[in-house]
Amino acid sequence: MSERILVVGELNVDIILSGMHAFPSLGTEILADGLHIVMGSSSAICAAGLARLGARVDFLGKVGIDYYGDFVIDQLHMLGVGTERVIRDGVIRTGATISLTYPQDRAMITYLGCIPHLRLEEINTSILRRYDHLHVGSYFLQRALQPGLPDLFRRARRARLTTSLDTGHDPDENWARDELYKLLELVDIFMPNDEEARAIAGVDDADAAQPTETALRELSKFARLVVVKCGPDGAMALQDGQIVHAPGFQVEAVDTTGAGDSFGAGFIYAHKVQGMPLNEALRFANACGALSATGFGGTASQPTATQALSFLKAHPQ
Repeated sequence: MSERILVVGELNVDIILSGMHAFPSLGTEILADGLHIVMGSSSAICAAGLARLGARVDFLGKVGIDYYGDFVIDQLHMLGVGTERVIRDGVIRTGATISLTYPQDRAMITYLGCIPHLRLEEINTSILRRYDHLHVGSYFLQRALQPGLPDLFRRARRARLTTSLDTGHDPDENWARDELYKLLELVDIFMPNDEEARAIAGVDDADAAQPTETALRELSKFARLVVVKCGPDGAMALQDGQIVHAPGFQVEAVDTTGAGDSFGAGFIYAHKVQGMPLNEALRFANACGALSATGFGGTASQPTATQALSFLKAHPQ
């Protein structure tokens, strides 16, 4: 396999609490049945998923010189992701997310730490020529990197890399449409979830009969390929003006943390590395996302390519 992937993104730990029977409110205390401390971050989970599937992948991000920084680097290394390009910051601490996990969804609180402080000037862009694909995750959290991303993507294109972007949720809910639309013109694969797609496209659910499809068509005016993640309902994309929808799979979900990132890894692997047709790549990615949700944390249940293909064989269309 000749494809080599560079993932640029955020790094943090996830502190996952599970088994709650209610949602906490101010002035009260609830109990959790489970506690798990795992490597977090959308970008790192995607990188780990790619490595698990068999891709060659390196990670570029920033962590502190602290226990959690050591932890996430060790986890990436253990999961088969190259870590020599991770930057250590001696002043700012490593980020952390507390995830309150319920069977069908989750709520998160994040301390950003180093996440918003990675700058383009810290990236030796000459390394791009060693890779075939560039993936950037968590656009809205990487505030110092945002102004430099158009330049990074242009340099990637000049070096003949394909590119992908997963913005994640905007905590400020501003969605930076003008800046993001300009960036999407440099993106080969854009992978928002359905809520993000509607927000970025400015589609009001009340004003559109099929708001997610409307958002997909709008965003497809910019990025070359837009893939919208719809959770248990699967995923959709636009090809030759037609909506391609791949239904999701029913699994016994215990933690949805990172399921969308595992989907992203599955799609990049299937469509870019293996060259699968769009519909097959969507189904493969759906399988990766579904299997990820069967274990705690974003990486514990990520499948190998063989496991994903076996799952698909057992769940025909």
